[in-house]
Amino acid sequence: MIEIDDKIVSLDILKECFSCDLGHCKGICCVEGDAGAPLGIDEVDILEQEWENYAPYMTEEGRAAIEEQGFMVVDIDGDYTTPLVDGGACAYAFEENGITFCAIERAYREGKCSFLKPISCHLYPIRVMRFRNGTVGLNYHRWAVCSSARECGKGLGIAVYQGLKEPITRAFGEEFYKQLELADEMLKESK
Repeated sequence: MIEIDDKIVSLDILKECFSCDLGHCKGICCVEGDAGAPLGIDEVDILEQEWENYAPYMTEEGRAAIEEQGFMVVDIDGDYTTPLVDGGACAYAFEENGITFCAIERAYREGKCSFLKPISCHLYPIRVMRFRNGTVGLNYHRWAVCSSARECGKGLGIAVYQGLKEPITRAFGEEFYKQLELADEMLKESK
């Protein structure tokens, strides 16, 4: 682990390789799992405000899940998460040509929505933990459905943090990302 500002960062984020490989995994991360994606309370408000902008991109079942469960649900740990369709896919997911995509992100990319997608989705496989003392922990989450992303990242030589420059900068700022780069350089020099 290394510490940057008030954040404790797993060295795996610097050392392990990862690059999403949608052609292979088909976006299964939006379908598999026992709970939806983690949400911040501010994101729940945004999801509600932006509803009319991204709802047309959702499946009928996804819209029904939102109408029934709300824009978020509370999981067994007491955390806010995205609702699921019948315990399976994220309510905000849709399939196109055999690949699962995020309706919110599609609406954003087409200029219809001002919200890209939940930061937990954008940052994956980094998982953020917030401690009572204000410290933030950044951990690398290994999930079997992402084995192709690990192989792809290895083949391209892309570390987890490098493949996630945009979401890391979105979540923590450009200066934090630069500190990660510096930590990576120092780690390599110490070998």
